[in-house]
Amino acid sequence: MLRRRLNRLCGGDEKRVDSRTIYVGHRPCPDTVIPSKFCDNRIVSSKYTVWNFLPKNLFEQFRRIANFYFLIIFLVQVIVDTPTSPVTSGLPLFFVITVTAIKQGYEDWLRHKADKEVNKYPVTVLEDGRSVKKESEKIKVGDVVEVVEDETFPCDLILLQSSREDGTCFVTTASLDGESNHKTHYTVPDTEKDLQALTATIECEQPQPDLYKFVGRMHIYKLEQEPAVRSLGPENLLLKGATLKNTKKIYGVAVYTGMETKMALNYQGKSQKRSAVEKSINAFLLVYLCILISKAVVCTTLKYVWQSKEGQDEPWYNQKTQKEKDSNMYLKMFTDFLSFMVLFNFIIPVSMYVTVEMQKFLGSFFITWDKDFFDPEIQEGALVNTSDLNEELGQVEYVFTDKTGTLTQNNMEFIECCIDGFQYRYRDTQSELDGFTVTDGPVNKLQQKAGWEKEELFLRALCLCHTVQVKEAGSEVLADQVDGIDGLLLPQPEEERGFIASSPDEIALVKGAMKYGFTFLGLESKSMKIKNRQNDIEEYKLLHVLNFDPVRRRMSVIVQTKSGETLLFCKGADSSIFPRVRPEEVDRIRMHVERNATEGYRTLCVAYKQLSAEEYAMADTGLREARLALQDREEKLMAMYNQVETGMSLIGATAVEDRLQEEAAETMEALQGAGMKVWVLTGDKMETAKSTCYACRLFQRGTELLELTVRTLEDARLKRDEKLYELLQEYHRKAVQDAPPVKAGVTRSWSTANQDYGFIIDGATLSLVMNPLRDADASQYKSLFLQICQNCTAVLCCRMAPLQKAQIVKMVKNSKGSPITLSIGDGANDVSMILEAHVGIGIKGKEGRQAVRNSDYAIPKLKHLKKLLLAHGHLYYVRIAHLVQYFFYKNLCFILPQFLYQFFCGYSQQPLYDAAYLTMYNICFTSMPILAYSLLEQHISMEILLDNAALYRYQSSCF
Repeated sequence: MLRRRLNRLCGGDEKRVDSRTIYVGHRPCPDTVIPSKFCDNRIVSSKYTVWNFLPKNLFEQFRRIANFYFLIIFLVQVIVDTPTSPVTSGLPLFFVITVTAIKQGYEDWLRHKADKEVNKYPVTVLEDGRSVKKESEKIKVGDVVEVVEDETFPCDLILLQSSREDGTCFVTTASLDGESNHKTHYTVPDTEKDLQALTATIECEQPQPDLYKFVGRMHIYKLEQEPAVRSLGPENLLLKGATLKNTKKIYGVAVYTGMETKMALNYQGKSQKRSAVEKSINAFLLVYLCILISKAVVCTTLKYVWQSKEGQDEPWYNQKTQKEKDSNMYLKMFTDFLSFMVLFNFIIPVSMYVTVEMQKFLGSFFITWDKDFFDPEIQEGALVNTSDLNEELGQVEYVFTDKTGTLTQNNMEFIECCIDGFQYRYRDTQSELDGFTVTDGPVNKLQQKAGWEKEELFLRALCLCHTVQVKEAGSEVLADQVDGIDGLLLPQPEEERGFIASSPDEIALVKGAMKYGFTFLGLESKSMKIKNRQNDIEEYKLLHVLNFDPVRRRMSVIVQTKSGETLLFCKGADSSIFPRVRPEEVDRIRMHVERNATEGYRTLCVAYKQLSAEEYAMADTGLREARLALQDREEKLMAMYNQVETGMSLIGATAVEDRLQEEAAETMEALQGAGMKVWVLTGDKMETAKSTCYACRLFQRGTELLELTVRTLEDARLKRDEKLYELLQEYHRKAVQDAPPVKAGVTRSWSTANQDYGFIIDGATLSLVMNPLRDADASQYKSLFLQICQNCTAVLCCRMAPLQKAQIVKMVKNSKGSPITLSIGDGANDVSMILEAHVGIGIKGKEGRQAVRNSDYAIPKLKHLKKLLLAHGHLYYVRIAHLVQYFFYKNLCFILPQFLYQFFCGYSQQPLYDAAYLTMYNICFTSMPILAYSLLEQHISMEILLDNAALYRYQSSCF
C-alpha cells in the first residue's frame, strides 16, 4: 500500500518498483505489507573462487594472442608428426601460464582477504532492546546499528539518534569522494528517544550510485495519531565507508546493504591501460609472424620443387610405404607447412611477456625505494599502483594538472577584506592601494572608513554564514585569551582553534573574523553563538541553511536575532553575487575583487538581506515543501534558493591566499624544458588561475595570451556562436598559420618554435566548442581549438567541471599522432581526468585519497614529478626498448641458421639444435642477462638527467 501510494505521488506506474519500503527494527506497522527481500551485507570485490579459478583464468590467458598461438603450435606438435618434440613449446608455454596464474591468483587472494576483513568486522545491532554483537555481513536492511567514534559505517544508514545534543554528527568521506573535511549530518526530527519504542517505515528510492543524491521519507507511527511524515535527504544518510568523527555514538537504520550500498555501486575496476611499448610489441609480433609464415611457405615450396626432380622424392635408401604413396598430396603439403611452422616457431619469443612483466614489476620498486620521494611531513613516499606503465613516464608529451592542492598547497590563509569599497589588511605595514590609504590593524582603528555598523555587519556575516563546527574536545581552548590593543580582546594569532568544516576556505574566513575580534563559539541546538569586540555573547537562531552547490556557487543562512529580526547572509563567487545586488554597490567592490584575483587570491563576496515577517513565512513554507518533495526535490529547492537570494545588499569581499607548492615553478619549468606541453585544468576563476600560471612560470611576461571566455564572446553585433567562430579563426591565424615553420629534426608533436602564446578558455565556452548550436560545426570547432592549443606553450582551462577535465584529456589523447598524456591531481574532482589519461598521478594532499587510489602512481608533492618523469621515466623507457628489441633480435639470429640449414638437408625439417637447447634458450639462457641489464642500466646518470631536461626528448629513436 505504501509503495503504491509512493508510486502515485511520483507519477509512476504501480507495476514498476522504483522504491523500497523498510521497517525500522523489523517492527510491523499498521499498513504492513509483505516485506521485500533485500541482499545481505557481504561485499565481494574478488574475481575468482576456488572452483572457477582454473577455467576462468585459463580462458583469460588464452585470449592473449601470443599464448593462443603457442597453444595451437603445441597441439600441432602433439597431433602431427613434427620434427621437434611437443615439450619444446609445451614447457615454455606451461611456464608462462603458471607464472601468470600464480601472480593473478595471489592478487585475488589479497582481494579475498580484504573482503573477509570487511565482512567479518564486528558491529553492534539493537535487537529487542539489547545490543548484540554481529559480523558485518549479517546486517539486514531494517536493522538498527550502533556506531561509535572513529568507526566506519558498515552499510548505508539513516541517522536516527546521536550522542550530540543538537542531533547532529560529523563524518569524513575521504574513502568515498576524496574529501577529508568533516561533513555534518542530521537526525530525523521527532524520532523517539527510546528506539525500541519507535514504530516507523522508510520509503526511499532504489539503490543508485550518486553519492550526493538521496530521496525518501519516514512515516512515524504513534498510538491513536496520524502518522508523522518527515523528509529524508542526503543530510540524513550515512554512507558505508565514511567514518564517524567528533561524535561519541550514533544509531542508524540500515537502508542499503552489501553490493547495493553507494560505495559498492561506485566501485568499478579501472579500465586496463596499455602502454605504447606493449602496442609496439604486438606490432612486432605480427611482423615476425609474417616472417615465420613466409619462411615456412618458402621451405615447403622448395621442398616440393626439389622432390619433383627424378630420384629426389624416393631415394633408394628411403623407400615410401604404401600408405605414404596413397596419401593426398595437398594434405601432405599442408602437413609439411605446419612442420616448418613448428620448426621455425622459436622466432616468436614465448618468454618475452614474462620477462617484460618481471622487468616492470621489479623495476617499479626503484620508485618506491627512492628516498628523494619520501616526505617527512606525512611520513610517506611514492606509491606504484600499476607497474604496467613505467615506460610511459618517459614518453609524456602533454601534462594536465589541477591547480588547487596540486600547484598550490590548499592551505588557506585570510589575507584581507574589503568593506563597502574600503580595504582592510591585517598586517603591521602601511601601503597605498586603489587610491585609499590603508592603515593596518584591528578593524576598530578604521572607523573613518566604512563605518562601525558596516564593519560589524560584515564580521557578523563571516561568523554566521558557514557550516563550521567547533570541536567538542577543544571547547576549553575558547577560554585562552590574550589582551588586545586598546583594551580589545584579540585571540592568539598562532592559535589553532578546534574548527571542523567542509572546506578550508570556511575555516580561513572564520579565523579571519577572529583577527578582528569576532569569534564564533559554536552551534548548539540551532543556536549560533558569537563573541563580539566588546566581549559580549550574541545569540542567533539558525532557521535555514541554503547549502553551497557548484551551480549556484554560493551559500546562505537565514538567522533570527534576539530582537526578532530575520536576516539572510549570503557568500559566494562574484559572478553569482553581483547580479543579485544593486549595481551601484558592485562598482565599489568590483575593482578590489579583480585586483585580489590578479594577485592570485581566492575571492568571495558577502551580501545580506533583512526579511520581513511575510517574506520569511513564504520562504519558510516554500523551503519546507521543497524538502518534502519526492520528485524533482533538487530543482524545487534550487528554485526556492534563487527566489530567496534576490534583492540583497552587498557588504564586502574577502581575499584568501592559497600558497604555491614547494618548487612548483621549477618543476613546471623543467617539464616545459623537456618539451612537454602543460595544461592547467581548474574549477577556480580565471584571474586567480592566471596569476598562479604566471607564478609557476607557465606564462612568461612576454607571453601573448589568447583568451576565449564568456567575456570575450560578448558582442552586440554577433551571436555568441558566430563570435566564437570568429575568435577561433583569428587565434588560428595568429598561432598556427602565421607561426614560423617547425624546426627540422624535431620528430615529436611538440615544437619549440611557438613559445610566445598562452591560451585561456573557461568551462562555459568549452561547452560551446564541444557542443555547438549546430552539429555541423562540432568537428570544425574542435579542430580549430585543438590546433591553437597545440601551438601554445601553455593552456589554462578555468571554471572546469570534473567531466570537462576528462573531455579535454580525451580530446588531446585521441588527436593526430596519439600523444602520450599525463594527468596529475589531488582531489576527487580530478579522478575523471586521472583515469582518462595514459598515465594518472595522484598527489597525497589534503583533499583525501580518492585521487591516489585511482591513480597509476602517487607522489607526496608536485616537486617529485620532475624526478619521476625526467630520471625514472627516461631510464625505464630506454631499458624496456633495449629489452624488447634484444628479444626479437636474438630470436631472429637463433632461428636464421635453422632456416639456412634446410638448404643443406633436403628441406627434411631436420632440427639443427637439440630439443633441450630449444626449450631452455628463451626461458633461461638468454632471459636472465637482459633482465638484469634492463633493471640496472643507467646510460646517463640521474643527476645529469635532472640538470638537463632537454635530454628527456632525445630518446624517441629507441622505438
